[in-house]
Amino acid sequence: MITSIFWIIPLASVLALAFAWFFFRQMMKESEGTELMKKIASFVREGAMSYLKQQYKVVASVFVVLVILFSIMAYGFHVQNEWVPIAFLTGGFFSGLAGFLGMKTATYASARTANAARTSLNKGLQVAFRSGAVMGLVVVGLGLLDISFWYILLNAFIPDEALDPTHKLTIITTTMLTFGMGASTQALFARVGGGIYTKAADVGADLVGKVEAGIPEDDPRNPATIADNVGDNVGDVAGMGADLYESYCGSILATAALGAAAFVSSGSVELQYKAVVAPMLIAAVGIILSIIGIFAVRTNENATIKQLLKALAIGTNLSSVLIAISTFGILYVLGMENWFWIGCSVIVGLLVGIVIGQATEYYTSQSYKPTRLVSESGLTGPATVIISGLGLGMLSTAIPVLAVVVGIICSFLFASGFDFTNVGMGLYGIGIAAVGMLSTLGITLATDAYGPIADNAGGNAEMCNLGKEVRKRTDALDSLGNTTAATGKGFAIGSAALTGLALLASYVEEIKIGLLRLGETVLNFTDGRSIEISKASFSDFMVYYDVTLMNPKVLAGMFLGSMMAFMFCGLTMNAVGRAAGHMVEEVRRQFKEIKGILTGEAQPDYARCVEISTKGAQHEMVLPSVLAIIAPILTGLIFGVTGVVGLLIGGLSTGFVLAVFMANAGGAWDNAKKFIEEGNHGGKGSEAHKATVVGDTVGDPFKDTSGPSLNILIKLMSMVAIVMAGLTVAWSLF
Repeated sequence: MITSIFWIIPLASVLALAFAWFFFRQMMKESEGTELMKKIASFVREGAMSYLKQQYKVVASVFVVLVILFSIMAYGFHVQNEWVPIAFLTGGFFSGLAGFLGMKTATYASARTANAARTSLNKGLQVAFRSGAVMGLVVVGLGLLDISFWYILLNAFIPDEALDPTHKLTIITTTMLTFGMGASTQALFARVGGGIYTKAADVGADLVGKVEAGIPEDDPRNPATIADNVGDNVGDVAGMGADLYESYCGSILATAALGAAAFVSSGSVELQYKAVVAPMLIAAVGIILSIIGIFAVRTNENATIKQLLKALAIGTNLSSVLIAISTFGILYVLGMENWFWIGCSVIVGLLVGIVIGQATEYYTSQSYKPTRLVSESGLTGPATVIISGLGLGMLSTAIPVLAVVVGIICSFLFASGFDFTNVGMGLYGIGIAAVGMLSTLGITLATDAYGPIADNAGGNAEMCNLGKEVRKRTDALDSLGNTTAATGKGFAIGSAALTGLALLASYVEEIKIGLLRLGETVLNFTDGRSIEISKASFSDFMVYYDVTLMNPKVLAGMFLGSMMAFMFCGLTMNAVGRAAGHMVEEVRRQFKEIKGILTGEAQPDYARCVEISTKGAQHEMVLPSVLAIIAPILTGLIFGVTGVVGLLIGGLSTGFVLAVFMANAGGAWDNAKKFIEEGNHGGKGSEAHKATVVGDTVGDPFKDTSGPSLNILIKLMSMVAIVMAGLTVAWSLF
């Protein structure tokens, strides 16, 4: 079913891509500055593109294996939808494309931002932020384009006469969910690989350059500096773009699937269609309003960090207020039942996102007390810096968790008509709250992508000796970028909690499809009841599979899910440690063997450091990424549906809290160092500075590798479970 209002969705996606192109062309018209600035920017650009090509080769080999597996399951054993292999490929392709385009823009924007900062702070902010907006608009544009394409395709190819009309929409939406696995798989490789790359280089640049040699991080005498700048692009831009692409698509697709399921029993295709299209329309209107917010961001010369944050907040808050108002109009015009209270669920999602963002800013910005206390602890050495940062990270989990808990309860009650027994509509409310949180992703991702662009601009300014005034401006932009990046990570992790819950509910719907594909038509309960599978509710399936805390298979799955979060972090942290160790040895070797580096008479071997980071990332990213794919499959084969539900619950709850802890602790350590570098507690080169540099190196893999990768782990395990649902119901040991 497709009506005229549906076409707003693909049109909005095209509009997003058009504005992304406009901002890209606008950025490219700016000057890159001096010949040296251009040369350094080209080194970073070439290194980033070279790494990404290598990463895509590894990911492509994994995708080939998985597509063959899915094809065998779909066409050989008929336990999976025949569209899954193709959908999986398109999801991975668009996720990778979003990251690639964003990273390409960032590598062209950094030198131009540094050059713009020679004119004014506002000019530098404009260039960096609107270049970041390219990433935001590319992600939402490609995401909605992919979603609308698959909806149109499946609507045309799935025959009406073979299905109950309401069942057709359920088939379409659950099939669309499978391309989310492709996006999640690509995103995990991008986040883990990029995170290992960037942090190996960053740790080497900090420990040997800053602490041992006493030179700035971005000093051209530091052999790891080019690799560090390359890493900002491959990790914080390409990885983040792929990450939030799958978050955005996952929230919309899961909510659409829940909407289709909620109205199956009503027999009304019209009501079902409205519930399916509503999240897509909210996201489409969010694109338009994000563009308005992007144009609202500007600041004055000599602005403080708080004023810069306020400038970005004006744009994001304007978009949020406008989407909050527009949501009610969208749902009213669509003619949804209970439109007002479902609109309130969307507002809940927006508010939860704002609360998480503000809490993250409070705990990680150097403008506030918690981070300043961490910097103060540097006066007594590295040990107290580590202790205070860990304590801050643990305390910082309270507000995001409470916000998500309140958000889950409120969105459920609003959508269900304040009826806890109306599980189908309640879960739809939670899903649409996640859509609300991500509806302004076009601008919120712009503030996140802005961070690494500003960081690279600072590096370019340092290496080109642009002067204290320019460096002061780029430092201000860079410090702001640390906070916006931390806020963006908190936002992504928060959205993962709501989306993960919606995906968990969608898993049950896919189990329903799997049973029907195997020829089952009814659920036969132990108490003698029988219910048609196509009409069974979420609660019916929970009872049928005995999904209770008294079931040992559920408990076993929960422990396995919790273990997965910690095991995944352990693997990625150790991977960074090994790669960073090689980088430290190489930087020390160059300082020792290449005479004249520290006096500026000889040029370091930048290429060797880039090579070390590339090889380390390519080698180390495979095991944790593959483990995330295998775990739900093995759990399903051994413990069945109930075990998988437990796995997803344990992974979601533990992974969410652990991710918030790691991201905020890492962000606080980073900005505590920045606070001292501004001249506080002795300034650069002091013992307090050296202590906070150590804290920052510990925090680097916390905030840029393990922490942000956890939100993908949560969703990837859910996506794999959904795609493998047919295999799970067909065969399990227990």
